[in-house]
Amino acid sequence: MYYYEPALGHGLPHDPFNAIVGPRPIGWISSHDRDGHLNLAPYSFFNAFNYIPPIIGFCSVGRKDSLNNIEQTGEFVWNLATRPLAEQMNQSCAAVAADVDEFDLSGLTPAASKVVSVPRVGESPVNFECKVTQIVQLKRADQALVPSWLILGEVVAVHIAEHLLKDGLYDTAAAEPILRGGGPADYFELGKLFQMRRPQA
Repeated sequence: MYYYEPALGHGLPHDPFNAIVGPRPIGWISSHDRDGHLNLAPYSFFNAFNYIPPIIGFCSVGRKDSLNNIEQTGEFVWNLATRPLAEQMNQSCAAVAADVDEFDLSGLTPAASKVVSVPRVGESPVNFECKVTQIVQLKRADQALVPSWLILGEVVAVHIAEHLLKDGLYDTAAAEPILRGGGPADYFELGKLFQMRRPQA
């Protein structure tokens, strides 16, 4: 077994942590500041954390525009990143000034949301409108603060393209979600599906 302690370095060409915890869904987050300047950015540390109410979260490693905007407004939208939108999603992660609109930069349409003021990606087949529940600065085991913030939000409205609902069931594969891998440029398309039901008590 290859062994290392993260605090002492991994000694490999690329940190394996992200590759081991993967592939991961992408937190493609739209937000705006109090003055209405739009931002759209993908986050590789993202997931769902609760059913009722539905809560999702993503981590801003470093103080980024999304975090600043969400602190100001208390709202954001998660947009499903799909294979047909992969290039535009990638464009939206460019390191640009806070006043640059990534919707415009990526050629995407800001579509009006129903409950929150933040627009969603009109081309994305699934969107979650969210209101912030917590913003937590992460800590090390010794309680020293880390310059990373976990943003948690309650999903208050959901948009799903109707072609993804088959007999009332959401068709994950048909949505063509892309997933983040661990290498500097690694992404995955959804692979083979297999089913396995939970054991009955």
